[in-house]
Amino acid sequence: MTIKEYVAARKAEIKEYVSGLEVKPHLVIVQVNEDQASNAYVKGKLKDCTELGINGELIKLPIDTSEEELLKLINSLNHDNDVDAFIVQMPLPKQINEEKIKQAVSPKKDVDGFHPLSDLNPCTPQGIIDYLHAEGIQMQGKNALVIGRSNIVGKPMAKLLLKENCNVTTVHSKTTPEDMAFYINHADIIVIAIGKQHFLDNKYTYKKDAVIVDVGISRDENGLHGDAVPDLPVRLQTPVPGGVGLLTRLSLIENLLKIYKTKYNIN
Repeated sequence: MTIKEYVAARKAEIKEYVSGLEVKPHLVIVQVNEDQASNAYVKGKLKDCTELGINGELIKLPIDTSEEELLKLINSLNHDNDVDAFIVQMPLPKQINEEKIKQAVSPKKDVDGFHPLSDLNPCTPQGIIDYLHAEGIQMQGKNALVIGRSNIVGKPMAKLLLKENCNVTTVHSKTTPEDMAFYINHADIIVIAIGKQHFLDNKYTYKKDAVIVDVGISRDENGLHGDAVPDLPVRLQTPVPGGVGLLTRLSLIENLLKIYKTKYNIN
């Protein structure tokens, strides 16, 4: 099943579920940037909400908004009972401390799963795990390689793969080329999230049954590209575009429903 087919099937189930709810889930997106990728992502999230019958709302603030003003808005959303969950779209302008903002969002409304006390996992790693399960990919005891160590993808991805009983290795910009090649060669599951166009290519040797999940995305005059060259000789490779971005958006909706069900004590 392709990612598009998987996401479409799950969204159909969610749409049916939401249609039976008297009070619709309410998601607020706060954006304080003019980042092109963020604009596209926010547009996609709002489109998902409309499609699924969810109340999606965008609060777009000027780029010169102060940290104090943003914290004030977050506090107001934390205490607004009509808002089930909200996200503050990253990145933020340089005058605002991202960590402080993540910690200011109530764990009960943190649909992104960034707060240290949140019961939810960050959307991209969780979406990947859910898709691997749906595809019947065996994870227990397998060698999982995470390329990249960001707080949003790399680190939480390694944590979730460990939870699936994988043997997890994380490599990064300080890993030697020889070690990088060794770990790629022995990996059953590779998740790459470094934003370096076509870093994974045919210079490396892969297990024929390996799975490559391509999180990275970069843009040039020829369009969007992933961190991996398309059609590598492996069992499964997620495409860019039309891959992990869709899983992330679906996972955000799944997290919203988890928050909604907890709020209204629905099993």
